[in-house]
Amino acid sequence: MKLKSIVILAASATFLLGGCAAQPQGSTSGEGEGLTVLATTYPTYLMASAVTEGVDGVTVSRLNTGAVSCLHDYTLTVNDMKQIEQADVIVMNGAGLEDFMADALESAGGLVVDCSQGLELLENEDHDHVEGDEADHDHGHWDPHYWMDPDLALQMAENIQNALAEADGDNAGSYQANYTKTATLMAGWKDKLRDYCHYEEGPEIPGLITFHDGFRYFARALELPLLAAIEEEEGSEASAMEINRITQLVEENRLPVIFTEVNGSDATAQAISRETGCAVAQLTMLMDGPEYTSLQDYYDGLYSNVQAVVNGFAGEEVMQRS
Repeated sequence: MKLKSIVILAASATFLLGGCAAQPQGSTSGEGEGLTVLATTYPTYLMASAVTEGVDGVTVSRLNTGAVSCLHDYTLTVNDMKQIEQADVIVMNGAGLEDFMADALESAGGLVVDCSQGLELLENEDHDHVEGDEADHDHGHWDPHYWMDPDLALQMAENIQNALAEADGDNAGSYQANYTKTATLMAGWKDKLRDYCHYEEGPEIPGLITFHDGFRYFARALELPLLAAIEEEEGSEASAMEINRITQLVEENRLPVIFTEVNGSDATAQAISRETGCAVAQLTMLMDGPEYTSLQDYYDGLYSNVQAVVNGFAGEEVMQRS
């Protein structure tokens, strides 16, 4: 079933996208001929899969972008191009995350869904970068990592549901039912995760230092101060001034731990660890994960971050797997 092109965007030419993204993992919500849905990231893949779950003839897959932390220098493969051209629906994160797709989208024939539309996004601040050309790492006006807040991730699912219901009216009721099920499942997730961070006998958490600039929504959702977010490119070398600045932050706030991103570089973090004695722990941006079975995969990713934060500040394993 090939759909006519319907672009759900503020402006159809708004394809200026750049940021961080997903490990390849194709999967299906249905089998056989029918509606093909292509998600650009793991979070959009999870939400699209939840909204289309059990709907006959709907197939959901995701782009083969590899296990990388940021996509600003990603180049689409021939197979990626074929997937984009053949998809009936392309579900995008938006908000400046997928600039590598700008040219390809001009020839895409399917419905393009920008999941960031209508969301209250954070404006990008001047990012700290380790020994790199800041112009090469411009992620646009808006911070695109909104899926790290469960409430905004749910709005992503709502945008997907609305677009699919319009494009595939015969299954609109099924998409609506799946969204309602998703909203019920995710209700209270943010409060639950926040409570884990601030439980009465838990460690004091004066603030986070992350070696990835995508954790602002996560920190805000859990009411954790974000003291510094450093975007470090693989193979980059920190200057003595940069190491000294972060070292001072660690010492002033008596931080027992700083955080890297699972697919990112940890060179500077390890240098600061040697200087201060603080530990280095990993957080995930949820840009990779297993083939969809349920939204538990999304929750588990956020929970693993909370677990890393609480255990890191406690200096021991005080928070077990949920």
